[in-house]
Amino acid sequence: MSATAATERLAGNWTLNPTHSSAEFSVKYLVARFRGSFGELSASLKDGVLEGAAQVASVSVKDPNLIGHLQSPEFFDAEQHPQITFRSSAIDVQGDRVELDGELTIKGNTRPIHASGTIQGPTEDFAGNTKVGLALETTIDRTEFGLNWNADLPRGGKALSNEVTLSVELEFVKA
Repeated sequence: MSATAATERLAGNWTLNPTHSSAEFSVKYLVARFRGSFGELSASLKDGVLEGAAQVASVSVKDPNLIGHLQSPEFFDAEQHPQITFRSSAIDVQGDRVELDGELTIKGNTRPIHASGTIQGPTEDFAGNTKVGLALETTIDRTEFGLNWNADLPRGGKALSNEVTLSVELEFVKA
């Protein structure tokens, strides 16, 4: 499907259904992956342009003791930078596959990113609402966004990888 056809498929205004949406991250820490998510999301899809934000204060991880550390200046610096934002510049849909380019801003640092994934719909639900779903994933270098904390290991190397995988599942309802 061309960019024009993708825009037609996503034409109009769509609002996020937060109940069926999520934003998660994972990063290698020592020998396993550390995972977290953001509970407060906002997003819109307007004529094929995706914009969204995650509230840093809503970060959630399995160890509640780490939440303060993640919100500190060593990581997201929630006080100075309360949101992580994204705005797409291009969306390409080929069947149920989607590729998108845009700009991600974390901790006041904006960088271009490319994400890929799947698109479902548009389809009508049992109540007559038209919905579309996007599942997208990308990998970023966290240090490019000012997330520089790390710890040296006794035998060399670092505790935390610089590569972070970002995943979103977004459900939109036609406005």
